[in-house]
Amino acid sequence: MTSEAITVLGLGNLGRALAQTFLRGGHSTTVWNRSAAKASELLANGASSAGTAAEAVAASELVVVAVLDHQAAQQVLRGVDVRGRALVNLTSGTPDEARELAEWAAENGAEYLHGAVYAVPQTFGTAESSIIYSGSAAVHERWQKQLALLGKVTFLGVDAGRASGYDVAILSGMYGLIGGFLHAAALARAGGIKATELTPMMLSWLTDLQPALVTFAEEIDSEKYGTEESSLAMNQSGLATLIRATEAQGVPFAALDSLKALVDQQVAEGHGALSLARAVESFSVVSPRFARS
Repeated sequence: MTSEAITVLGLGNLGRALAQTFLRGGHSTTVWNRSAAKASELLANGASSAGTAAEAVAASELVVVAVLDHQAAQQVLRGVDVRGRALVNLTSGTPDEARELAEWAAENGAEYLHGAVYAVPQTFGTAESSIIYSGSAAVHERWQKQLALLGKVTFLGVDAGRASGYDVAILSGMYGLIGGFLHAAALARAGGIKATELTPMMLSWLTDLQPALVTFAEEIDSEKYGTEESSLAMNQSGLATLIRATEAQGVPFAALDSLKALVDQQVAEGHGALSLARAVESFSVVSPRFARS
C-alpha cells in the first residue's frame, strides 16, 4: 500500500467514471464490484482488481464508495477492517444515513467524508463537475488534491449529514422542475403545441424568475414576508385558474393541487397579503432536531 493509492468500491456508471478519473490522474487504483466483469475496461487501463471488498480496502488509504444506496454501502463495508482508512462515500442517501455511517466509521477506526455529486460521468475532471462534502475535516484536508481531480470541491463542515441535506433539497427542486416541465409539455401537446416550440419560451421565463427565487430565499431565512408583488391571495386565485384550465384540457396535475393546498392554508390563517414564499411555513418540520426554537 502507498499513500497515493486509491480504492473505488462499486463500478456502476459513477464508480467506473471515478476510477477512470483517478487513473488519468496517475494514481494506482484498485477496484472492486460484486460483478467483476464491470472492471474489464478499467483493468485494461491499468487498474487492479480485488477479489473481495476487504482486499480492496486493504490496498489503499483512501477508499471511495459509490454503490446503489445506503443499504448497499452498509453491506459492502460490514465486516471489513477499515482501521486507518479515509472513507469517502459518494452514495446517495439521507442525512441521518450519512451520520450513521460516520458513527460506524469512527467506532471502527476510520475517518468518514460524505459527498454529493453534481456531474454526469463524462464531465468528471472538468469545470462542469462539482462535489459537495461534509464530515471529516482531516480527510478533506489530506485528500483535497485527489478529490479535486473529480471536480470542484466544496466542504460544508464536519456534520457528515450536511452534504446530504443539501443534496435532498436540491434533488427535490430538480424533480419538481422536471415534473413541471413534463406537465407543461403534456398541456402543450393537448393544445396542439410541440414541446420543442414551448421549451425556448419556458426557459426564457424560468431564467427571468431567478431574481424572484433569490428574494424568496431571503424572505424565508428572515421570516419576513411583506410584499407588494406576489402575494398569497393573488397566487391562490392564479392557481385556481390554472387548475381549472388543466382539468379542462384533460391534463390535471396533483402537484398543483398540493401547492394550492399550502397556499390555501396560509390564506385561511390570515396571511393572504403576504408573499407567496410564506407557503413554506405550511410544510411540517419532520425532524425536531432542526426545528426552529
